[in-house]
Amino acid sequence: MRFEFTAPTRIVFGSGSVREAAPAARTLGRHAFVVTGRDPARATALIGQLRSEKIAVTSFAIPGEPTTDDIIAATTIARHERCDLVIGFGGGSALDAAKAVSALLTNGGDLLDYLEVIGHGTALTRPAAPCIAIPTTSGTGAEVTRNAVLASPAHRVKVSLRSPFMVPRLALVDPHLALGLPPALTAASGLDALTQLIEPYVSCRATPYTDALCVDALRRAAPALRRAFHHGNDAAARADLALAALSSGLALANAGLGAAHGFAGTLGGAFPAPHGAVCAALLPFVIEVNLRAARARTPSGPTVARYTEVARLLTGRPDATADDAAPFTRDLVAELGIPPLRTYGVTSSHVSTLVEQSSRASSMKANPLPLTFSELTEILTRAL
Repeated sequence: MRFEFTAPTRIVFGSGSVREAAPAARTLGRHAFVVTGRDPARATALIGQLRSEKIAVTSFAIPGEPTTDDIIAATTIARHERCDLVIGFGGGSALDAAKAVSALLTNGGDLLDYLEVIGHGTALTRPAAPCIAIPTTSGTGAEVTRNAVLASPAHRVKVSLRSPFMVPRLALVDPHLALGLPPALTAASGLDALTQLIEPYVSCRATPYTDALCVDALRRAAPALRRAFHHGNDAAARADLALAALSSGLALANAGLGAAHGFAGTLGGAFPAPHGAVCAALLPFVIEVNLRAARARTPSGPTVARYTEVARLLTGRPDATADDAAPFTRDLVAELGIPPLRTYGVTSSHVSTLVEQSSRASSMKANPLPLTFSELTEILTRAL
């Protein structure tokens, strides 16, 4: 057995932990570049605490999922202001943007020098500027991953800036920051986290460390997600959901993902579709097709047993079987109001091209087993 495990230098979890950001920042730099989501006012208290520690602040808002243009603009400002510390405060979009800016501040050059697929894919050679990641939603786990997913409007694709140097120095996970999050955002981000627990657990790259993270978090995720969706100020549900999202980030960073995320990256680049909602719409069909393929091609392998454990963890029933996993996720997705993919303009005429593009996605490589073109086509067609 051989595996590696990547994590931030330090993770602090718990209500009120956001108050540790300013004292920690004082040890890392003197001028913070604070990247927020579309509502920068949410970071007012944080910015005030930074200034009370005599730390200069320049802020930048990311209005949606980060684009290459956003990162170029943000990095230009951060360099001009001579920022030496980056803080991401928001959902996965703000955190990914913060990680990308922190990498470019110390490595120089242009963004395209380092991007996969549409750029040169040159490896980063220097550690990123110190980065503190503070999630305000519970979904992507971006506070503990080593990549930033960026949309390129010109190419209509999503691509990654990826390096071990990009793991944040400090992740501050404060569940209270998600209190009162709107139900639709709770659903999309929480179902992203759920997908990011199921896929690493059944991944062909799973390890005992990632298994432990996924098993604990899967017990928490579904009931906490339901409670947080229906009762946005349920503090206990928000804490369990935040922990599940954190664990999902650690799990995916070390065991990879699968077909749902393989499709989601392609779809998100081509259509105005929220990442978490796309993953959720695909998940039940990915489970069904993976199970059928495993029974046909690798009946003695671990996939069916792992989906059986997923079903037991999700349903809380010790007698659940692998075939219970897909119906459970399908019912949960429906309860939380996630629409089919056709809502975002995806039609049957797009399927062949999307399957061909998605089959090359890096996430597909960690699926429990390779899927055929026809199997991938079935997944996407049923999710429409």
